[in-house]
Amino acid sequence: MKILDAKCESGIVGLDRPWTAPSPDTTAASRPDSAPEIEVDRVTESEWSQLTERFADANIYQTWSYGAARWGVRSLSHLVLKRDGEAEGLAQLRIVRPAGLGAGVAYLRWGPLCHLRGQELNSETVDRLAHALQKEYVENRGLYLEILPNAFGGSARADAFGSAFTKFDRGTGISDEQYRTFVLDLSPSLEDLRKNLDKKWRNQLNAAERNSLAIIEGNSVDLYRRFRQLYQQMWERKRFAMNVSLEQFEQIQERLPQDQKMRILICEHEGKPNAALVCSALGDSAVYLLGATNDQGMKLKSSYLLQWTLIQRLKESGVRFYDLGGIDPEANPGVHHFKSGLSGEDLSHIPPFAACDSGLSRVAVRTGRMLRKGLRHLRANFSLA
Repeated sequence: MKILDAKCESGIVGLDRPWTAPSPDTTAASRPDSAPEIEVDRVTESEWSQLTERFADANIYQTWSYGAARWGVRSLSHLVLKRDGEAEGLAQLRIVRPAGLGAGVAYLRWGPLCHLRGQELNSETVDRLAHALQKEYVENRGLYLEILPNAFGGSARADAFGSAFTKFDRGTGISDEQYRTFVLDLSPSLEDLRKNLDKKWRNQLNAAERNSLAIIEGNSVDLYRRFRQLYQQMWERKRFAMNVSLEQFEQIQERLPQDQKMRILICEHEGKPNAALVCSALGDSAVYLLGATNDQGMKLKSSYLLQWTLIQRLKESGVRFYDLGGIDPEANPGVHHFKSGLSGEDLSHIPPFAACDSGLSRVAVRTGRMLRKGLRHLRANFSLA
């Protein structure tokens, strides 16, 4: 089934201190009461969490908890688009602006949120958000604004974003990382979802179900710490490049409201954990975030049972789409092969949007790109600890 409306992260070298000057509270509308209102940096953490519940395209990267743990509260900016007093659009951005330098970056990941639950996506809302973001962060603050929307190429959502952000530049962003993934539509019955699994994948699942495995589920910090121990053991055995911070994800889990916490599944055999995963389910979608398996888990096919159990739980919760968390067939063919067996659709996010009126901010971003490219080249040619 073609997914048309399913629903990168970077740092700038040399721009590591947030700009803390206050933003104007509100851009008042001069039109009638039904005209949109823009509020900037007036919302509290609890209010933001409540507002995100209104949106089908909510995701963990737009939660206050993620931003605070990943970048620090003082680096965050929150924009709320309202009509008739009700939020119809949200955007959480990271602001990076060194003290004493009239330049910087506003970075928006997997946003803005603009699709209200139970409604069709309103392209006019996307238009208003594009205008508001450019006005606040490009014109008012003089920043380089980069937006990595949570929109897959070929979808109606991607078309709406492309139309709304026509004044923005397109192409490679601050980070040259591109998001490609498999997305599984969970609307079919469980019986049909199982039939649609790749035959070899289904056979491995059948084998796992005969191995006397037990699944422990929850969202407590203690359960996350059990996952973290298993992940650490896996890393010590394989010594792979770790591009995530387990500590930060623990901080995120501690801070998230109860109904937004990440879901943790741990597979045990005879009381000993051998595989685990962490996922986030917000809005109408879930995304796979972290996973770990030891040698026993590999032998017992535990990851197959974990993924199938998660699919069952997501369907029970009314989640429509399951994003398998990114693929790279060349750099990680094993993970690509495993994820492809669930028969999701191979999709990629549309390229980022960028806008900047400040020559100084543009130069700062260009310099950061050059330094990062040079560091990657150095790492590729020399053994760096």
